[in-house]
Amino acid sequence: MSTMPATPRLALPLLAVAQAQKEVTHNEALTLLDALIHAAVEAGPIAAPPVDPEEGQCWIVGTAPTSAWVGEENAIAIRTGGGWRFARPREGMRATRLTDGAQLRFDGALWAAPATIVAPSGGSTIDSEARSAISTLILHLAAQGLLISG
Repeated sequence: MSTMPATPRLALPLLAVAQAQKEVTHNEALTLLDALIHAAVEAGPIAAPPVDPEEGQCWIVGTAPTSAWVGEENAIAIRTGGGWRFARPREGMRATRLTDGAQLRFDGALWAAPATIVAPSGGSTIDSEARSAISTLILHLAAQGLLISG
């Protein structure tokens, strides 16, 4: 466990009085901010690190991580020039999953994807205008990453 002073919300490292090599701490904080401000992840939650990640790419670590991600459950994994960095999520934190545009939300225990909503069908009375309006609403909500259309 690190004894370095850190910010209370995102655990960004703080400079200490009379600290040598302040640029290391400052650069670490900037790296974390670069990944967490307007968080966008390649995919996730996943258990295994990707084979050939590019610097700056991020993933959400699953609940049973393997390899270099062991012990980093639910963290945001950030690929940097120096290897993997991990940021612990806070309850309410959101990240856009780039594979499908979903807005994932950390509920304090797990990353939750939006609910899947299917277009209306069936029923004894069919109102085509209402179905069209509901289908359009579903498409717009899905486009905003608020739900996944089925």
